[in-house]
Amino acid sequence: MAIIVHAYSKAEDGNKELSKNFKVKEFACSDKSDPIFIAPKLVTILQKIRTHFGKPVKITSAYRTVEHNKSVGGVKDSQHLYGMAADIKITGVSPKDIAAYVEKLMPKTGGIGIYDTFVHMDVRDTRSRWKG
Repeated sequence: MAIIVHAYSKAEDGNKELSKNFKVKEFACSDKSDPIFIAPKLVTILQKIRTHFGKPVKITSAYRTVEHNKSVGGVKDSQHLYGMAADIKITGVSPKDIAAYVEKLMPKTGGIGIYDTFVHMDVRDTRSRWKG
């Protein structure tokens, strides 16, 4: 089943609300490029995480251009390249606890990577789990 991804312009759509707590600009590549690709399913999962923990979810990396992905050591076919991934952290909540909740939301699909300071989560159709 194909995942839907929408294209946005940071300049034109940056302040557009995607959900109660997330705007387009939060998903922008940190290389300052304008296009932003975002899977609505990703936003839905992030909003559920925000609501569950009752605290802001900080997106440290979402959409990435190919060049930026290379510069940060991302894998060649990273879900970040397709607007289907976000690296997140929540103040006062451990990556392990965040990942455990994401697992409840996506037990049979999606990618969940637990790192020391953040969680990678993506909405791929297949299931993948790892520790970074």
